[in-house]
Amino acid sequence: MIEPGQLVMLVSPKGKRYFRVLQTEDVLNTNDGQLQMQNVVHQGYGAVVHTHLGRAYTVLKPTLYDLIKSVKRRTQIIYPKDIGYIIIKLGIGPGCRVIEAGCGSGALTTALAWFVGDAGRVYSFERRQEFASLCRENLEKIGLESRVQIADGDIEQGFGIEKADALFLDVRTPWEYLEHIPGALIPGAPVGFLLPTVNQVSSLLSAMQDGSFSSVEVLEILVRRYKPVPERLRPEDRMVAHTGYLIFARLGAPGQDDTEPGEFTFHQEKEIC
Repeated sequence: MIEPGQLVMLVSPKGKRYFRVLQTEDVLNTNDGQLQMQNVVHQGYGAVVHTHLGRAYTVLKPTLYDLIKSVKRRTQIIYPKDIGYIIIKLGIGPGCRVIEAGCGSGALTTALAWFVGDAGRVYSFERRQEFASLCRENLEKIGLESRVQIADGDIEQGFGIEKADALFLDVRTPWEYLEHIPGALIPGAPVGFLLPTVNQVSSLLSAMQDGSFSSVEVLEILVRRYKPVPERLRPEDRMVAHTGYLIFARLGAPGQDDTEPGEFTFHQEKEIC
């Protein structure tokens, strides 16, 4: 039995996925007929329920991957392969207060809201009102909107937030906003950026050489899937290759001056054999 208020994923015979915050009195209208949510409550996760036309729907507990891949989008989303690394590098967990700018359709926002929990908070900035509205809509659909505060506006005047635990910028010219970061975060907090071209990465790195940042890391993440056929296991014909460059760093503590002007520390992972 599933408690009302829980998030469920209903999968149609053709694989179409529906996400609902479960309420016993609700009815899901589909091309396969009406599905009574009361039946879903009683059957529970992993069960099969039928529409009034007799079509079978599977009831599943959605993963974060399911939620991210299902967001309604009008923009290119940040892919799960990148989101996982972003979450780990920024140290996102229950109770965290995290700032993001450029929420777009809300894929990363969804992940951040998932991990900060009810005690945390995501402060999201989006200057395009239509994208901010879409992000809100996607969060409301899965019941995470209470963990996110979306501001419709630019960050050129700053973030208006103090002592946040982490920050991530997905904007075209992040170097224009670096001066506002120290006043918004706790000393030593992790920061991250996403950029599509190497020229933008170079511009950002140049701007970060003022001594305010350390442990700088630049990377991209590639994923190659394999065809799951035991007799002829081989890579898929296509792979999820370049989707963007990720840049991470640590914000320096007030008064910290460990580097000479114009220099900063690059981070390089050590290989473990």
